[in-house]
Amino acid sequence: MSLPPLPQALIFDWDNTLVDTWPSIIQAMNATLVAMGHQPWSESEAKGRIAKSMRDAFPALFGDRWLEAKDIFQSSFAAIHLDMLATLPGAEDLLKAARRLGLYVAVVSNKSGGFLRAESTRLGWDQYFIRLVGAGDASRDKPAREPVEMALAGSPVKDMAQVWFIGDNQVDIECGQNAGCRTVLLHPDPESHKNFGAYTPHHVFCGCADFTVFLETLAVPSGTVQ
Repeated sequence: MSLPPLPQALIFDWDNTLVDTWPSIIQAMNATLVAMGHQPWSESEAKGRIAKSMRDAFPALFGDRWLEAKDIFQSSFAAIHLDMLATLPGAEDLLKAARRLGLYVAVVSNKSGGFLRAESTRLGWDQYFIRLVGAGDASRDKPAREPVEMALAGSPVKDMAQVWFIGDNQVDIECGQNAGCRTVLLHPDPESHKNFGAYTPHHVFCGCADFTVFLETLAVPSGTVQ
């Protein structure tokens, strides 16, 4: 099987693709659930249910009170997320490799845009990204294609097949497909995509380090990497 060409652009999901934010997300979500009269979620339940943006997920969960729930979540999350922020193994090395290869790099996340950009700044990672698009920044959120189009606005990339969308869950793969991108799943369980239905990723890697090796392998025939 022949290898694909090196992409022109990489669009990353943020939470649990490049950074480990489950602890802060789950803590803030459970604070919201309890305040709204719901039972808190276990870690496994939260990981199985949290993927969409608040404006897509909260109305179904909280009904007419979803804006109240949104305020509670945002207040709870704002108090803890920067202090609890942790990078995933190999994530910054991956971003450095992408910059070294001259790729256009952006982020599309279902985290609120303000929180997303604050976390990138806290990590000193703004240097790696052309654009960071969060929930609420585009007219629709993932898995719609609009945030991908916003992330690429003004870029030299014209062929969406040359854009790779990298994430850790089904919503990311669905978003990449909706935008016409090649899709990459980063997940410690290589079989995790088996329940994605029609949303099968083009590539699956156990983590950032493995994906970095693959990118650099693609660059060798073109002479990009010596």
